[in-house]
Amino acid sequence: MTKVKPTDELVFLPLGGSNEIGMNFNLYGYGPPHARKWIVVDLGVTFGDQTTPGVEIILPDPEFIEAHAKDILGIVLTHAHEDHIGAVAWLWPRLRAPLYATPFTAFLLREKLRENEDAADAEITEVPLGGTIKLGPFEIDLITLTHSIPEPNGLAIRTPLGTILHTGDWKIDPDPVLGLVTDEGAIRKLGDEGVLAMVCDSTNVFVDGEAGSEADVRDAMAKLISGLTGKVAVACFASNVARMDSIIRAGEAAGRRVCLVGRSMHRMAAAAKSVGLFSDIKEFLTDGEAKHFPDDKILYLCTGSQGEPRAALSRIADGTHQHVKLGAGDACVFSSRVIPGNEVPIRNLQNRLADRGVRLYTERDHPGIHVSGHPCRDELARMYAWARPEIAVPTHGERRHLLEHAAFAKDLQVKQTVAPRNGDMVRLAPGRAEIIDEVPAGRIYVDAGFLTPENGDALRERRHAAYNGVLAVSVVLDGRGKIVSGPRVKALGLPADEDYSMDEVLDDLAEDAETAFGKLKGDQREIDSEVEMALSRAVKKASQRIWGKRPVVETTVLRV
Repeated sequence: MTKVKPTDELVFLPLGGSNEIGMNFNLYGYGPPHARKWIVVDLGVTFGDQTTPGVEIILPDPEFIEAHAKDILGIVLTHAHEDHIGAVAWLWPRLRAPLYATPFTAFLLREKLRENEDAADAEITEVPLGGTIKLGPFEIDLITLTHSIPEPNGLAIRTPLGTILHTGDWKIDPDPVLGLVTDEGAIRKLGDEGVLAMVCDSTNVFVDGEAGSEADVRDAMAKLISGLTGKVAVACFASNVARMDSIIRAGEAAGRRVCLVGRSMHRMAAAAKSVGLFSDIKEFLTDGEAKHFPDDKILYLCTGSQGEPRAALSRIADGTHQHVKLGAGDACVFSSRVIPGNEVPIRNLQNRLADRGVRLYTERDHPGIHVSGHPCRDELARMYAWARPEIAVPTHGERRHLLEHAAFAKDLQVKQTVAPRNGDMVRLAPGRAEIIDEVPAGRIYVDAGFLTPENGDALRERRHAAYNGVLAVSVVLDGRGKIVSGPRVKALGLPADEDYSMDEVLDDLAEDAETAFGKLKGDQREIDSEVEMALSRAVKKASQRIWGKRPVVETTVLRV
């Protein structure tokens, strides 16, 4: 182990995942402030919503660590969920550090890297379950945990200034269906040796009790599906491979063959098979084959449980899927929770399915068909009892989650707690744990395949247009600066009524634009920008009077 120097510090720096659930991006630094060496733990995405029109994927901004890229010793990935690995292919070209992952995660990561030619030369070192990674002053032991995807790992990060337990995503499941149970012995041993800090999942800190076992879901799904007639579709997260396994086996037990619907389902199934899972189940049917089976002999396992408009289930609900059709007498089971923010698209999806006569089953009316992959309060208490850290550092949660987790850790007699926001640099050692610096920690949007800043012009204009509408003004002038045609005004996304039709509104706006043009002096009429500004101002002012809005106004001046 590296000898400790008087100026050495051990710091934790979240750049994503601390103030939101998702987009996990955590850094650990060791050494003097002017010469730290860094490791990155996870590099994930979050997803757009109604506040980011046209943007589906959001990345953490790596500005701070990009400036120190030569000092990154490695990027260690705890497991294969999108909010932990989804940003690697996008951001690796800016960091260019070695990647470390277990076989299942590495399989999926290679597929992602192939999609970005700038990341094609990224090297992935496969680490076996329970393996060790040595990176400069960091020695990292992988600890087997339980989650909703194969090969989830906690990290025991050993440094000369102390050991950190970084949990990643986890739960305690005595019968996890896929994979091994949580390695309680390894965590207890770590606690006996002494854990300086535990950086821990906060997702379910407000939920009493335990998350529940996947084995119970399998039993509940088997009971439900065995009693259904007609075609059955089940929607779940494709990344929840344990749930996929439970549903597949429940379908087979009911005498149904399984058809995967959606690219993510096929990708996850291929990754699972690559590490020896799904070896004893029947071959999946193609959706072309499945439509020739009797209705009561087929089960469709679909993507789209969150109402995603381009996912398989949404196309089925719209009746636009090429092969899969559901109607009266058929059933659709939602084996997933509603992610906050997705309530409206999920409700709309379910209404469209119901309108086709499809019977719906959700966790609201059948609570046993879904359990969380994250720890509830009883499980958190057990983890703290095993690890016995000196410092609790909540992560993976919104602000309210992190603060509640910190308060809960205090109740469990943890000596110190720190609940950082993204960008807060926490010194863990030497001395008392505290926030010592704040660094940039923004977001980058993936917009039509381009990486754009969080507050870029394109999205700001799109939001403005979405809420306020658009007006297009055009005028044709001759060489003497006189109007030949127009001004003409067209509207997009603005209302009218029977008493004041849109044609009348646009005529009034055109008159206001013409009046504004008439007030320009001769030399101003010769400058396009002056004409554009005058017409735009007049139309915006009139719009405020008519609608109480200031729409986007695009003005075009043509000269003949």
